[in-house]
Amino acid sequence: MIKNIYNLGDAALYCDFGDTVNKETNLKVINYFNDIREKNIIGIKNIAPSYNKLIIYFDLELTNYKKIKDTVENLDISTFESAKTKIVKIPVCFDDEFALDLERVEKEVGLGKKEIVNQLISQKYFCYMTGFIAGMPFLGDIKEKIRLDRLETPRVKVPKGSVGITEQFCNIYTFESPGGWNIIGNSPKKIFTKDPTKLTLIDPGDEVEFFEISKKEYSKFNEQK
Repeated sequence: MIKNIYNLGDAALYCDFGDTVNKETNLKVINYFNDIREKNIIGIKNIAPSYNKLIIYFDLELTNYKKIKDTVENLDISTFESAKTKIVKIPVCFDDEFALDLERVEKEVGLGKKEIVNQLISQKYFCYMTGFIAGMPFLGDIKEKIRLDRLETPRVKVPKGSVGITEQFCNIYTFESPGGWNIIGNSPKKIFTKDPTKLTLIDPGDEVEFFEISKKEYSKFNEQK
């Protein structure tokens, strides 16, 4: 399943699952991530999954590259029971106040606002990974009709809750942050919390469904927090 394993600096191991970015490849990454985490392997400090890569950080005082590499190569993922995933429903308001790049998207993809929104909310999305900022989910795969490149000049500040699209992915900004994704709406739903027992609402492997809400519903949602 892992195509290559490399040294990454003095105390990290880089697992390469290939160049393909799709659900099948990413599920392999997630299964390795979950299996390694559950086994509590001596010396492993942190594990970072991405679309098709897995980085394993280890403590040189407790282990070394060869030991970790041998352990990973000998894992039998075929016997590992994948973690149960969940479907998370996310409300999004597409009001002009929140749809910072919708006009640009309309011009780029040749569709009107209503059709772009319908394209976004008419399917489930697979969470490939979380990162960049804490808890931010990278969700795929959006329909080809609304795929476009990033902004040429990223914003210095993207508002918290912004829903952005670029290439085959969409995401939700969990905090105000710099970013170059095309912002087409905003969700009042809290995606990342400070609860140590459950920091993220959306985990890798979960599925996400968006549904449209009005600006009035958006305001009420915030009032209920």
